[in-house]
Amino acid sequence: MAKPLQEYARKRDFNATPEPSGKRSRGKRAHALQFCIQKHDASHLHYDFRLELDGTLKSWAIPKGPSLDPKVRRLAVHVEDHPLDYADFEGHIPEGHYGAGDVIVWDRGIWEPEGDAREAYAKGKLRFRLQGEKLGGVWNLFRTHLAGKKEQWMLVKSHDSQARSEADYSIVDAQPDSVLSDRTLVPRKPAAKKAAAPRRKTASKSRKVPLPAQLQPQLATLVDSPPSGDWRYEVKFK
Repeated sequence: MAKPLQEYARKRDFNATPEPSGKRSRGKRAHALQFCIQKHDASHLHYDFRLELDGTLKSWAIPKGPSLDPKVRRLAVHVEDHPLDYADFEGHIPEGHYGAGDVIVWDRGIWEPEGDAREAYAKGKLRFRLQGEKLGGVWNLFRTHLAGKKEQWMLVKSHDSQARSEADYSIVDAQPDSVLSDRTLVPRKPAAKKAAAPRRKTASKSRKVPLPAQLQPQLATLVDSPPSGDWRYEVKFK
């Protein structure tokens, strides 16, 4: 059976990336379960939602980030487990490495599952309460049957006092900053495509002809009036 963090470690070179290697653990003493949401400006800006369970952070990539509107379902793509100390990670993942780009901790706190968390996770239907610095109230995270290389889940806010209409308030736009530092991520603009160099016109095939023995100069011709149109002309004096 594969170790929980085997896939996480396989994708990373810890001699090059500042991400935690996952060697530290919190021990087996009872403690509140942590959650975090990291804003990640990789190839596309997205939000990584992580819930502590069984010694790792179960993780989902949410392209548009969470919404406080119960009518809005946000796609959450299930990705590999992350180590617990990843919840405090902020920094820059170097170019050429998995997940290259900047990371900030957008929110953090504790989560309280309703019922048995392990059983609910296995069934693909989690319901829980968040107590974060930005997010609160009851949330639902459930697996769908949508096709994809990875499991497609949905994150939805429940109707409660913490819910708000997306049209009135977008929390990701209203509160873009880190909760750990003064960092703010500004999405990188894609590099502009270089304009293609104009094609040079190639001369059409021509046939070789001998030069004439003598070249006659082009002489001016007398006319009564200059020609019409956009022509340049000169006066010929007798």
